[in-house]
Amino acid sequence: MFQSFKATSNPEQGPPRLQALRTLMRTDGLDGYLIPRADVHQGEYVAACDDRLAWLTGFTGSAGFCAALHNVAGVFVDGRYRTQAREQVDLQHFTPVDWPEMKLASWLRAHLPDGGTVGYNGWLHTAEEIEKLTRDLADHRVTLVARTDAIDAIWKDQPATPVGVVRIYPDDLAGESHASKRAHLAQDLRDAGQSAAIITLPDSVAWLLNIRGTDIPRNPVAHAFAILHDDATVALFIDARKLSDEVLSHLGKEVTLRPYEAFGEAVSALSGLIRVDKTSAPIKVSDLLQEANTPFEWGQDPCVLPKACKTSAEIAATREAHLRDGAAMCEFLTWFAQQTPGSITEIDVITKLESCRAATGALLDISFDTIAGSGPNGALPHYRVTEASNRTLQEGDLLVLDSGGQYQNGTTDITRTLPVGSPGDEERAAYTRVLQGMIAMSRVRFPKGLAGRDLDAIARYPLWLAGQDYNHGTGHGVGVALCVHEGPQRLSRASHVPFEPGMIISNEPGYYREGAFGIRIENLVVVQKAQALKGADPSDMVAFETITWVPIDTSLIVSDMLSNPEREWLNTYHATCRAVLAHRLSPEAQDWLSQATAEI
Repeated sequence: MFQSFKATSNPEQGPPRLQALRTLMRTDGLDGYLIPRADVHQGEYVAACDDRLAWLTGFTGSAGFCAALHNVAGVFVDGRYRTQAREQVDLQHFTPVDWPEMKLASWLRAHLPDGGTVGYNGWLHTAEEIEKLTRDLADHRVTLVARTDAIDAIWKDQPATPVGVVRIYPDDLAGESHASKRAHLAQDLRDAGQSAAIITLPDSVAWLLNIRGTDIPRNPVAHAFAILHDDATVALFIDARKLSDEVLSHLGKEVTLRPYEAFGEAVSALSGLIRVDKTSAPIKVSDLLQEANTPFEWGQDPCVLPKACKTSAEIAATREAHLRDGAAMCEFLTWFAQQTPGSITEIDVITKLESCRAATGALLDISFDTIAGSGPNGALPHYRVTEASNRTLQEGDLLVLDSGGQYQNGTTDITRTLPVGSPGDEERAAYTRVLQGMIAMSRVRFPKGLAGRDLDAIARYPLWLAGQDYNHGTGHGVGVALCVHEGPQRLSRASHVPFEPGMIISNEPGYYREGAFGIRIENLVVVQKAQALKGADPSDMVAFETITWVPIDTSLIVSDMLSNPEREWLNTYHATCRAVLAHRLSPEAQDWLSQATAEI
């Protein structure tokens, strides 16, 4: 099993740890201290040694931060995690704060009316974060100061830094050698008059050098920094114990190996004009350059956009990964259809699904901890079941099942909402609206140049007509054999990044009623040039190609609510599921597939 169901934190541990932090703050002359979720690489998912926010507060969500003052400690969480945060932290000592509605600067001004000094670790915050907070506090007497990490100073049994094995990612799956990638990115640096680019994102390093790692659970990356020079050479900062002779040979002589700990010193020694990404590089990087009087300019990590726009080889590989994963899902759904209400638990669901993926013989890891929320647990968008929270599926429940796999040739992410017995009319109506939104996004055509902010409403419109909505984005970028959450593109009102052909994103509208039920339906799609339409105006249009092929439950659909085009899309989708999956399935699953994809 990849997934554990042990509770990873205990609210009772928070208060004494908070007291230890406050004692250290007094010694250091601080009125506050910021504890982010991120590690030095600004990762969403972090190694155990970097899970400082969970260690201090008990909150284990993948986004958020804590601002600890002497009289209050705010835990800032977005709409996905508000119920979870209230359940995981000691509410006598930690105060959940609705973020981003409540800005950190506004909260600090309210709780430090006479000003004060707030510390932060410069390796754990980006330059953009600190610059924005400094601007927002410009009219107040709160001062931000960089300090060594306070949590590390009081975390006596902090786990060791991971030393996971690095493996080669084959060129035939990547579609391009790392020498070729380095060459054309170096040309971009020369064209910009820059001598080097600093790369701090592990998935960027992995993509650039065609390697994968095992330092972060669920994400096949290694803790590493890189400096790409304008001559196409790379200085790679990584623990050498992670690299076999085969990997060293793959990297070649133009990739120079340096100790992981030497990164800061190397940054200080750079010369020429340096590119730094203020949205992802720790502010400590730009501080070191300023201290060394080295000129630098802000610019996007050179790997981010090429990594997002997949090669034809990557798209072909990930299509195959989704077919393999889709077959595993169908084997699971065949089993699920045979279970009766009250006979299985959420953990049973997860272990069975993982075994179906493992039976493919190709599963390297799951792509995130499976979300299997039944009944009221389904109303938590990022619910993670533990032995304590494990719930038996009951008559009338909806089960939100969000899961994925990491394979050599791709990363999958799929959500299906499944009935347990016969859910009520209200649940079925909401389910149909969510499905309508997902279908609308699947069918959309739009002019090239539009971004997530321009399209997000399309998936919400059927829900809005009923006065309903969901408190998360409609979709996120997805890597190929990399991170399941990948930027810069998103289907979100907050995203200004135009969609480009080759980008993979999720299409996952939902609806959640706290204390009652949740609904989410998710497929992955690839941005592609739209097919020409007869009689259409000449324009550069793009569309989404669906690459997830698993039947969508039809027993929950209120059929009369669907339009003819919606019904036609669903029937065509299910016909394709039969065509591409049937020969991959056991006879029993083939029978299930035939019934599950019957026309409506």
